[in-house]
Amino acid sequence: MAESQVYMQRAIELARNALGRTAPNPPVGAVIVRDGLIVGEGFHPRAGDPHAEIFALRAAGVRACGADIYVTLEPCSHRGRTGPCADALIAAGIRRVFVGTVDPNPLVAGRGIQRLKAAGLEVGIGLNEDACRELIAPFAWHITSGLPFTVYKAAMTLDGQLATCAGDSRWVSCADSRQRVHQLRDQVDAIMIGVQTILADNPQLTTRLDQGGRDPLRVVVDSHLRIPLESRILTQPSAARTLVATTTLAPAAKLVALEKLNAEVLVLPVVEGRVSLCALWQELGRRSVQHLLLEGGRTLASAALHARLINSIQVYIAPKLLGGEGLSGLFAGEGSSLMDDAIPLENLRVESVGADLLLTAEVKRCLPD
Repeated sequence: MAESQVYMQRAIELARNALGRTAPNPPVGAVIVRDGLIVGEGFHPRAGDPHAEIFALRAAGVRACGADIYVTLEPCSHRGRTGPCADALIAAGIRRVFVGTVDPNPLVAGRGIQRLKAAGLEVGIGLNEDACRELIAPFAWHITSGLPFTVYKAAMTLDGQLATCAGDSRWVSCADSRQRVHQLRDQVDAIMIGVQTILADNPQLTTRLDQGGRDPLRVVVDSHLRIPLESRILTQPSAARTLVATTTLAPAAKLVALEKLNAEVLVLPVVEGRVSLCALWQELGRRSVQHLLLEGGRTLASAALHARLINSIQVYIAPKLLGGEGLSGLFAGEGSSLMDDAIPLENLRVESVGADLLLTAEVKRCLPD
């Protein structure tokens, strides 16, 4: 790997420290190099704090003058909660700026690069671009569509079963895969399930990592408020809030009872007897939820897929065979009758996670209406 790519990869690693913690801003990392040595580095920890470039400049001090900076995202050129990073780089005497990817935010969108070039700095664009674009994919989708970037995660056996014929699903995937899911929970802004998953599994929806971790906002889609008041999602200690999305079809008394348990109940429009998922996604977007993890169940996932709200899927495939009918298929409902109507996937990746295979792909037809 070329030396410049190594520095940008280090900036990407730094940015990943703040995944799930920067909304409504993107995660960004920066590395300052002078005479072949890293003299300063930093990342943006959360909204309202200095940007990655500022932390790196502070660490470098006077050594920033005449140095190069590697930053995963185009330096900002506007004043928000903090000042323009492009101006700070110019003032510090930075010589060259290597940018991973251009900022999709309309307030920036190339203006930061233009300002740097106008001040006489050399600017290189597109170093490790694919990795840098992947890093900000939730931010880019949210800033352009107003919706959360949604990942649907599921686990199934090699013969396509999500559970046994008796409904037992603990555990389809191996321990390494389940740990990987907790790492993902730590990196997203919200996690969502349907009420049927609550009734079947009574999940915690918390992040359980050896080194700690952060619980994301928990969202339950429950059109008629069937969620039991003793559910663990409502009674367990957690710093994260629980949001229950429902409709006017739900009993008012149950709504009051949930609010007494410190759950927020969001009453949304009804579409065919159920919560309008488009309205829910729009509300989450307004709340700066950039990255949403959809964990179940099949009915909710199917509705989200056909509403074109799923951006990416992650499927863990376990080397197990259940046989019989069981509970098969990642999505409920009849589905497409013609192969030509199948929803295409792209950028398919396969990796081993413990004993399992993890398939990751993007949903090609995910577009805002």
